Amino acid sequence: MIRPLLLLLVLLAPTPTPAAPPLPDYSTYPTYLGPDLGLTWRGPQATLRVWAPTAEALRLRLYVAGTGGIPTSTHAMAKAEGGTWTYALPAGTTGFYTVQATIGGKALAEVADPYAHAVGINGVRGAVLNPATAQPPGWPDDLRPALKQATDIVIGEVHLRDLSMHPQSGIREKGKYLGLAQTSTRGPGGVLSTGLDHLVELGLTHVHLLPTNDFASIDEAAPARANRYNWGYDPLHYSVPEGSYSTNAADPAARIREFKQMVENLHGAGLCVVLDVVYNHTADAARSNFEQLVPGYYYRQNPDGRLSNATACGNEIASERPMVRKLIVESVAHWAREYHADGFRFDLMGVLDIETMRAVRIALDQQDHSIFVYGEGWTAGPSPLPDPRRALKGNMMKLDRIAAFGDELRDGVKGHYARQTEPGFASGQPGLEESVKFGIVAATQHPQLDYAKVNYSKAPWASSPAQAINYVACHDDMVLWDKLHVSNPNVSEDTLIKMDLLSNTIVFTSQGIPFLPVGDEFLRTKGGAHNSYNLPDSVNQIDWSRKAKYAQVYDFYRRLIALRRAHPAFRLPTAGLIQQHLEFLPTRPGSIAYQLKDHAGGDAWENITVIFNGSKSATGVSLPRGTYKVVLRGNQLNEDGLDVLEVTSGVQVSGNSALVLVQ
Repeated sequence: MIRPLLLLLVLLAPTPTPAAPPLPDYSTYPTYLGPDLGLTWRGPQATLRVWAPTAEALRLRLYVAGTGGIPTSTHAMAKAEGGTWTYALPAGTTGFYTVQATIGGKALAEVADPYAHAVGINGVRGAVLNPATAQPPGWPDDLRPALKQATDIVIGEVHLRDLSMHPQSGIREKGKYLGLAQTSTRGPGGVLSTGLDHLVELGLTHVHLLPTNDFASIDEAAPARANRYNWGYDPLHYSVPEGSYSTNAADPAARIREFKQMVENLHGAGLCVVLDVVYNHTADAARSNFEQLVPGYYYRQNPDGRLSNATACGNEIASERPMVRKLIVESVAHWAREYHADGFRFDLMGVLDIETMRAVRIALDQQDHSIFVYGEGWTAGPSPLPDPRRALKGNMMKLDRIAAFGDELRDGVKGHYARQTEPGFASGQPGLEESVKFGIVAATQHPQLDYAKVNYSKAPWASSPAQAINYVACHDDMVLWDKLHVSNPNVSEDTLIKMDLLSNTIVFTSQGIPFLPVGDEFLRTKGGAHNSYNLPDSVNQIDWSRKAKYAQVYDFYRRLIALRRAHPAFRLPTAGLIQQHLEFLPTRPGSIAYQLKDHAGGDAWENITVIFNGSKSATGVSLPRGTYKVVLRGNQLNEDGLDVLEVTSGVQVSGNSALVLVQ
């Protein structure tokens, strides 16, 4: 008999939380090693192979249209090796398809398979289309522009829609692949080049396009409705071009053909194409084709079984699992092979594991060693995958010929990315000199740096300057001009322009690989918006009238890029050469000076002296006695020389400005 007090204690005791069901042992799932997942073609004959190892059945349904209507036929796929299911479509089959898995006796949703290379509108169904048959004229003869070494690269980042949407862009197919493909476009106020021609005129080597794979947030059936806009970091299909950038999203061939036309025209102008790829998460895990075909496998989970979220987007991809790694590697290889992509920028690369990134590098090398790979060496939150296994910035020395963004120089020059009112070195903030120097030597080992004073990394993370992307702004956070405004209130526009030019003079004279968001070269503004991923064109579009309004600023940027491209001293290929030729000079707080000595990199100039003064007042810098030609002073730049200085002890450098002298 239970005593009343004991009974009361039992009734009041908290109900124990049921233990989370154990996660499946995904390591026991069979893997498939063949190269023929998805639709593969032999002439007009297509065979579909889908990996769904836990399914009891897999059905293929064929449709006439990309959406709507009833299936014209339903076919049971056959169980095959490695957890796959196959079905050979009759020769000449056209239209669209879905697959539907039955798991645990339950029929899940119809989806396009993860290896789809062509889809209908909004990616609801896969398309029975061989992408190799959708080509513009001349495509078989398209070649990548030659690249001697990675440090020769100059990257310009742009959202495809932003480039052309302004009413005065002079571009016909606004917001489309064909808009970027158009040449001979003019802007307002006597602007002689916009769009593609502007990118060439500026002197870029690589054009980094924000995500152009099929993403979820734009209704492709009505892309202009309510002026919908998105950067595209919400992937739906990894290996298919986005339909809203096509002139006909309902035609699977149109988006493929027009994407290739864009690449072909960029290549014809001497520009390489970098694709921004988002393999770290999907737009909606629960409804994704991953979850409908192999529940749980493609996503990482916390110990309690819930999806982990290092991306801050609700889920993260489990790249370390063999079939996820295979999908990522083969998707990247597809873009390089089928679309002639010249580079890939990995969004939140730190979410992905090191072995997957190594496999990506190997797969691309089988096509072309010059294909450039870089990414964000961080995450947006903690991940259950241990840090030593992930492609974080601190692990870059484990990743051969893969680069990462350097936030040390970024926040050192302009101020903290999130603390928007906080200024940086270029606007007089003290104590950031070592962080800027860290970027100047491309995050490599240098005997003169005090790494303990660097803002973030306390040790070099790049084994080569080709692993370090130097930048002060990108699509994320405020554009540079807006950041300078908000962090330097009550400062004249002339002074803000000085800070702007100093900021990117640091970027383009530093070792490593420079990166510029297109539009910053004529002081692009987003009206102070710091996260414009879904804001309208009125905020995001590039205003080409500013190229006329700030023509002198633009001319300086163009000359600055030309200076870098003309002088190998600014783009040394190894850390050893940086240590040998780059020497920092003593300076006062708020300024930095260094020399590139002894014809660095085979440069025609014997010695180059570079001085940055971030403080608002002029400062003196001691230099060796000699005759110096001035090639850059503040907002003036002439490679042939502005004037000549006879230095006996030192030079004066104006506030918020740079000085470049040569001997």
